[in-house]
Amino acid sequence: MDISGNWLGTYWQNDSPTRFEATLVVGGNSLSGSILDDNPLGEARISGEVVGRSIRFTKRYLTSSSAPVEYAGTISEDANSMSGSWKIDRISGNWEAHRSNQDLMAELRNRISQKVPAGVGQ
Repeated sequence: MDISGNWLGTYWQNDSPTRFEATLVVGGNSLSGSILDDNPLGEARISGEVVGRSIRFTKRYLTSSSAPVEYAGTISEDANSMSGSWKIDRISGNWEAHRSNQDLMAELRNRISQKVPAGVGQ
């Protein structure tokens, strides 16, 4: 099942949602990629596997020394969504993601540029 590409998702911790953007690359059963959380933890690298409709991966943040986060889930039959649970130490929660056709980095740069006040640098 090819889930390579861009994904938009949410994970919940203590009923509080955090949005994330992911870029996944699948080769055989091997999964790799990156995730950008919409919080101060920021960017993480992921590695794991996809077997049938089952997905498992470990997320390691680049900017902090926090413990790796273990994700497990199920991919929908049409391969356009996935959901499951995550855990880190004794903390856990649920997550879900949906395929995105958008260029995530272009969208992120656009959002950043919109935060610059008009007239700056002119």
